[in-house]
Parts: sequence; structure tokens; C-alpha cells
Amino acid sequence: MTGRNTKKTRRKYDAGFKEEVLKMVASGRPVAEIAQALGVGDNLIYRWKNAAKSEKAKSSNLHNGSTHPPDTFLEIERLKSELRRTEQERDILKKALGILGRGI
Repeated sequence: MTGRNTKKTRRKYDAGFKEEVLKMVASGRPVAEIAQALGVGDNLIYRWKNAAKSEKAKSSNLHNGSTHPPDTFLEIERLKSELRRTEQERDILKKALGILGRGI
């Protein structure tokens, strides 16, 4: 062995480049072909693809109502308490009708 330092440095790719690669993949071109043409590893493209998919899933979960913005949360709590109060009033009126109905 020689005494050289053979440490590899990682190349960094900006978001625009990654998006272009993912558009190429989405258009139907084979990953291997894209990787060879751009000098990027196949596995790296697959990692970018999976990361984009998980980000999309996260954002869709956020918009599907699994987590509510604070204003929406407060509105839901207010409506729940109003519903409980209205149900109690209804139950009281049912009991009153039952009591008054027996006397007739």
C-alpha cells in the first residue's frame, strides 16, 4: 500500500438537479440509463425517489386532517362542547315530556 490518503469526497446535488432527475424517472426513462448519462449512482436516484415519495405522503397526511392547524383545533373543541350542551338540553326535554305525558 502506498501512504496516500484515499478518502473519497461526496458530491452534493442541489434540489433543482434532484427534481430534474425525478422528472426524468417519472417520464418513464430507466433509472440505470439516467444514472449513467448523468454520472450518478442508481441507488442515489432510488433514494431521492423514495424520499420524495415519503415527503409527498407526509404532506398529504397533513392536508387530510390528521393534524389540524390551531384555529381548526379550537373550532372543533368549541363545536364539541356545544354539541354536548345541546344533547343535555335534548335529554332534559325528553324527560320532561315523559313526566308531563304521564299526567295526562
